[in-house]
Amino acid sequence: MHPAPWRSQRGSLPFFSDLLGVGDAEAVRVAVTRMDHFPSDWDLPAYQTPGSAAADLRNAGPAVTLASLERTLVPTGLRVAIPPGFEGQVRPRSGLAMRRGLTLPNTPGTIDSDYRGEILVPMVNLDAAPRTIGHGERIAQLLIAPVARLVWDETADLPETERGEGGFGSTGR
Repeated sequence: MHPAPWRSQRGSLPFFSDLLGVGDAEAVRVAVTRMDHFPSDWDLPAYQTPGSAAADLRNAGPAVTLASLERTLVPTGLRVAIPPGFEGQVRPRSGLAMRRGLTLPNTPGTIDSDYRGEILVPMVNLDAAPRTIGHGERIAQLLIAPVARLVWDETADLPETERGEGGFGSTGR
């Protein structure tokens, strides 16, 4: 595979600084380890266009066929060390979901900054027909996002809003 002309010369993943012409402060460096089943001739996950928000993850395991509504964990062959203050979000690929009914049952899936195991992608087949996920097929997208830590502020009453307790479609179609 030849790198896209907009990719950074510093590695296989582009840096936002290269795309935006700003300093490296916007780039988030993530340590990555290729596991034995990650093919040596594969590039690391990459952004497919300069405007892509996430890098594509591939199936590093054997091809697997899912019956309708069947779920499985698909290996990526990668382990990461996401910096504190950030998370990894594993999201479905829209074309895979729309054309073949293959998606993620929990989305986005979160990779915490202290997780060091293999990135495994939970996949489900929502189509009526069996669907095969091929070896090397792009199966999901990985996005790195900042995390704000929750601090509880317990109170007896919450401030009133126009919406109030309305949920689950209460604002209309």
